[in-house]
Amino acid sequence: MSSYAYRASTAEGRVLEGVMDASDEASVVANLRRQGYIPLLVETSAEAAVKRKRSFELGLPGFLAARVPSKDLTLFTRELATLLRAGLPLDRSLQSLGQLTPNAHLKSITGAVLARVREGTALSEALAEHDRVFSVLYTSMVKAGEAGGVIETVLERLADYLERSDRSRDELRSAMTYPLVLAFVGGVSIMVLLTYVLPKFTVVFNDMGVAMPLSTRMVMAASEVVQSYWWVFLLAAVGSAVMFVRYQATPAGRMRIDRGKLALPLFGDLLRKVQVGRFARTLGTMLKSGVPLLQSLDIVRATLTNRILSEALGSVERDVREGKGLAQPLERTTVFPPLALQMVAVGEETGRLDDMLLVVAEHCDRDVNNTVTRLMAMLEPAMLLVMGLITGFIVIAMMSAVFSVNQMAF
Repeated sequence: MSSYAYRASTAEGRVLEGVMDASDEASVVANLRRQGYIPLLVETSAEAAVKRKRSFELGLPGFLAARVPSKDLTLFTRELATLLRAGLPLDRSLQSLGQLTPNAHLKSITGAVLARVREGTALSEALAEHDRVFSVLYTSMVKAGEAGGVIETVLERLADYLERSDRSRDELRSAMTYPLVLAFVGGVSIMVLLTYVLPKFTVVFNDMGVAMPLSTRMVMAASEVVQSYWWVFLLAAVGSAVMFVRYQATPAGRMRIDRGKLALPLFGDLLRKVQVGRFARTLGTMLKSGVPLLQSLDIVRATLTNRILSEALGSVERDVREGKGLAQPLERTTVFPPLALQMVAVGEETGRLDDMLLVVAEHCDRDVNNTVTRLMAMLEPAMLLVMGLITGFIVIAMMSAVFSVNQMAF
């Protein structure tokens, strides 16, 4: 038996919190339903304790509280769908969510949305007034759900979309964390050797007046350059970063940089697959929720971070507007892989374009994860080898000098 913390709602919209001992989460949910409650959240007591420790960060005022994490937005969407599917009116559901969310900024937004809904404003319009939290994609899907009378189903799909997007982003971040940490530690170690350890040896060797081996002279020269001109390297790095950011902010610069990213060996194809997967998942989710194709394409363009792919999608949108379908315009962009194009064509022929796009997204996500795993399997040993060679060369150079001194002594 384990201890589980839960949140549940009554039929009147009152939120209850408590702890229950059960064998698993499903047993807790079943017990709550037998008591006439609507389960909102079930988690282990340990997970609840971690969230309580972090809650003070979410309640800070000012700019620290002005951000709504994606996971909080996903939980808000999922719980709103659960309450609506259970039969609670929209205003009671929003009132309950206002009591549930630990994020102070999201709590205040929920209260503002509730006030607008009680004035007779549609939920999508009330959410659109807070565009920094609820994107155009979010509000467009909610509006389509309102028009079709399936708002709870659309919210569930939206929560699934947000969860999968978060999971893909987290997997990429976790895969890149170790190589970045390794590069940082290796770089710091080499800098410590060049700026702190080697100068001590340099003073000793210069006092002895012994002719040093070539490798030792090279390492000592590198140490002197780093010590004397470190500020030049720092200014060059900062200046290059500033120039890069300013150049990237220009339309021509952004286009050239994004084109260069796609042309990178190994990583260019990975970036392309990430963008194609995002396109397919977003478009498929919106079509399945009832958003018209042209409107969906216009919104999806804003979710792509690569300007080259975004411009290519703009030409696709123009062709679709002229009645040319979707598969052929996508093929002319030369961006999408053949398998994705075939599945889109099949989806158009069978009237299941939304389902096929989601299948394409899953395929791209798996392909990206496999590619990242292979790249990391190659990158990590390569980085260790490079760091080892540099460090080894420095150590061998200094040991050669020590041996030279010993030979002179004898």
